[in-house]
Amino acid sequence: MNFSFTIARRIALNRQKSFSRFIIRLSVAATALSVTAMIVTISFVNGFQKTIAEKVFSFWGHIRVQQYEAGKSLIAEESPIQRNDTVEYIIKHQEGIKQVQVFATKSAVIEKNKEIEGILFKGIDEHYDSTQLKRFIKEGHWPAFSDSVYSKEILISASLAASLQLKVKDTLKIYFISPAQGTSTYRKLVVSGIYKTGIEEYDKLFAIGDIRLIRRLNNWQPNEIGGYEIFATDYRKMDTISNQLMNTLPNIWVSRTIRDVFPNIFDWLDIQDVNRNVIFTIMSVVAIINLITCLLILVLERTRMVGILKAVGAKDWTIQKIFLYQASLIALAGVGIGLFAGLGICWLQELTGLIKLDESNYYVSEAPVEIIGWQIFFIAAGTAFICFCSLIIPTLLIRKIQPVKAIQFR
Repeated sequence: MNFSFTIARRIALNRQKSFSRFIIRLSVAATALSVTAMIVTISFVNGFQKTIAEKVFSFWGHIRVQQYEAGKSLIAEESPIQRNDTVEYIIKHQEGIKQVQVFATKSAVIEKNKEIEGILFKGIDEHYDSTQLKRFIKEGHWPAFSDSVYSKEILISASLAASLQLKVKDTLKIYFISPAQGTSTYRKLVVSGIYKTGIEEYDKLFAIGDIRLIRRLNNWQPNEIGGYEIFATDYRKMDTISNQLMNTLPNIWVSRTIRDVFPNIFDWLDIQDVNRNVIFTIMSVVAIINLITCLLILVLERTRMVGILKAVGAKDWTIQKIFLYQASLIALAGVGIGLFAGLGICWLQELTGLIKLDESNYYVSEAPVEIIGWQIFFIAAGTAFICFCSLIIPTLLIRKIQPVKAIQFR
């Protein structure tokens, strides 16, 4: 049996009360707290980024293709483009693309009981995949497209419904504005449903209806659209896909990722990475300092033992390993407890939604959690490895201890 490990285990299992015993428990607790904080932080940041990004992607896809217009706002009415079977075939068969859908938008004002609100009316067709958006519908149903002319139903946001005191099946007047001609016309539409994504500044801006109504108002041809919204199989590759599309699209068309269209949301999500890294750094430093302090105290408390072992011929590295084994057991105990506590908090939040948030500020009503296995393993293994490496430094003190003085040490 390993001599150093045997002594380290006997010291670690010693039940005798001492100051070092308190320090050991404190070090285990500090390491466990650090690992718990890192696991909870990374799981919550993952949850925030995934949940909020999915809300934006559900509404607009990952990439938008439309006619290029220099100096024009990215969130504005599009100039019409004609559907092109060849281009659509190229887009649909581009590697990494899962789905392609058509859309168009038009500025409008909704009026109800002499109250008005400005919106951007998003027109879609009967082939639009509503699976992603239907989960955000709080009341009513998705607009029906059975009418031969255009659907007279509209899906509005909960904030817009509250502002105008609208309910499902209410009839409203929607005035469509033509900035170029300086004219407006109105249509009466029925509220089919009320949705809420939680991203308030966009919820109150958009309403969803039939693209055929936009074609009729703009005098577009039946095959004209505002653009295509594209869903990628992996959203992390949307920049690469968008760049590839730019090389295949007609010259007057442009491809933009949703990150380009709504940069403020994604910039806010990127800040979460900075917060995560700061917490990781602080927690790692706390764990390392506590373990180093603990090991120094252990060495000083066992100075006489070190002197005796040296006197009987034990080598410095053999004695160093005794304390390294002991400190490693302390670190592993802390990592294990932290792993259990961190995953427990995350699973509790997933099951109960215990931590509530202000949806108007954070875009979600409950703190979302996403546990990624390899990240948890990296935190546990990385913390244990870094702690072990840092523990070698205080054991170098053993090389300075002289047997004669150490045996006399009190």
